[in-house]
Amino acid sequence: MKKFLPILKQSKLFFNIKEDEILSLLQCLNSYKKNYSKGEFVFRQGDVIDKTPLLLEGKLLIQHDDFWGNRNIHNIILPSQIFGESYFSSNTKTIFNDVIASENSTVIFFDIKKLLTVCSSVCKFHTMIIQNLFFLISEKNINLVQKLGYISKRNTRDKILSYLSDQAKIQGTNKIVISFNRQELADFLCINRSAMIKELSKMQKEHLIRFEKKYIELL
Repeated sequence: MKKFLPILKQSKLFFNIKEDEILSLLQCLNSYKKNYSKGEFVFRQGDVIDKTPLLLEGKLLIQHDDFWGNRNIHNIILPSQIFGESYFSSNTKTIFNDVIASENSTVIFFDIKKLLTVCSSVCKFHTMIIQNLFFLISEKNINLVQKLGYISKRNTRDKILSYLSDQAKIQGTNKIVISFNRQELADFLCINRSAMIKELSKMQKEHLIRFEKKYIELL
């Protein structure tokens, strides 16, 4: 597990917790890791979440497919991020969406009950991890509000520009990197892929943006 300590240290779940303390926590929380191949499901709709998952490497998509097979991507999970936290305090821990590996991935799982309960030794870093979890959940709620802002825009261009504008602010540059591929981005913004690509081409011709693969420059 020492191989993944730098990733765990980056996680907001372990903010202000030292590496040796993280190693102690991993034992305290009955942690274990599991590998997933590209296209493999980590969770399926209807599964019960009884462990806290954190992505160590790879990329995961939280998505929902309707009866006709239309896909809506709710979120993307990158290394050092936890997911499924909305179900921790729910009476029913049945997940409403699928979590699928977009590329080969490794996930570490923690015991939820041990995570939310201060251990008998009342160690300082266990108290800190509960506090960090609270801030993480608050941050996820803010991100959900942001996405609602994107998809509430009236047309494809406004949805794209709203998303790109926020990414430029978050990344602190007008030359941004998109974690989604084209289909994933279209599914995230709830728009047609062909319509999105056509609009991106128009915006490039109008010198609003310049793009190549996952790199987009706002002009």
